[in-house]
Amino acid sequence: MRILTTVVVLSTLAFAQDAAKPKAPALTEGAHASATQVTIPAGTKIPIALKNTISTKANHEGDPIYARSTFPVVINEHIVIPAGTYVQGKISSIKPAGRIKGRAEVLIHFTTLIYPSGYTVMLPGSIENAPSVDNGKVKDKEGTIQGDSNAGKTAATIAGPAADGALTGAVIRGGEGALIGAGIGGAVGTAIAALSHGNEVKMEPGTTLEVVLQRDVSVDGSRIRQTAATAQEE
Repeated sequence: MRILTTVVVLSTLAFAQDAAKPKAPALTEGAHASATQVTIPAGTKIPIALKNTISTKANHEGDPIYARSTFPVVINEHIVIPAGTYVQGKISSIKPAGRIKGRAEVLIHFTTLIYPSGYTVMLPGSIENAPSVDNGKVKDKEGTIQGDSNAGKTAATIAGPAADGALTGAVIRGGEGALIGAGIGGAVGTAIAALSHGNEVKMEPGTTLEVVLQRDVSVDGSRIRQTAATAQEE
């Protein structure tokens, strides 16, 4: 009986010691995958070229935007966004040019990166620079592209008829006629200006833009390497 009791006690102590020993962490698929994650930091810039036309006169809020990256983005000597990666977005707000005053504006937010292999990543991006946009520029940190003012054009539209009217009135009735003619001509010029619009923002396919990441973006490095290998094979 004493021998049996001793065996039970020793077995209990051995089990307790085994339970107290730290166990090595199990290797799971998730843990292995995390080792390949690469972070593209906020502030990273991606040069792109548009694939569809954007116009403050013709487009509407919610319309899709399609583009492709034109130069690879590299982090720690590794390409994280190859040239030719698809970039998708949408128009968040848009305003056509007004009559006499009110500039055209368009705000675009980019939402998705689509690698040539089909690997897709969420992309929180806005426009940082629009060097090839005619009659427009980026006006704020949100990335709103604003059309140039047509104030000079409007002033010339009004001043031209006013000057012609003043000249005609002076010939017919002298100084008094000049004042009357200038008033009539100015009214005509104002009416013409009121019927015309300001500079619209229009971006044709091939227009180059610079997108900036608003937040960090995590990508799977192994998926990107597969994309690069596929591109080399093609």
